[in-house]
Amino acid sequence: MRNTARWAAALGLTAVAVSGPLTGAAVAAPGAAPSSLYAPSALVLTTGHGNDAATATPERAVTLNCAPSASGTHPAAAQACAELRGIGGDLDALKAAGDIMCTKMYDPVVVTVQGVWQGKRVAYERTFGNMCTKDAVGGSLFAF
Repeated sequence: MRNTARWAAALGLTAVAVSGPLTGAAVAAPGAAPSSLYAPSALVLTTGHGNDAATATPERAVTLNCAPSASGTHPAAAQACAELRGIGGDLDALKAAGDIMCTKMYDPVVVTVQGVWQGKRVAYERTFGNMCTKDAVGGSLFAF
């Protein structure tokens, strides 16, 4: 009987310790993001001409913050964040738009994305054959 009382006391204290900091927190609707608790999503996107990031001539860099709201120096932050959410942050899942036709002129463009997406580290680099193919794949995400 004494063990049962100890376990009950231990479980009660654990419940208070875990839920104590949560008292007063609003309950979010299913599928809605909590207003104060969120995983960080802050990225730095760069673009430049060259075959890879190590040898490319940097041209432009922007910041993109997607949590708690879209912000940063990216010119279309809200649309870029929506695209990232649509692919679950998996930049390898970006596909070219089917209705865009590009020349085959080779003028390589490198895009890099570094930072954190929903609390997970992101390090992405991709070389496109030219600006047209970059724009076809990246949509508003790479339009900066």
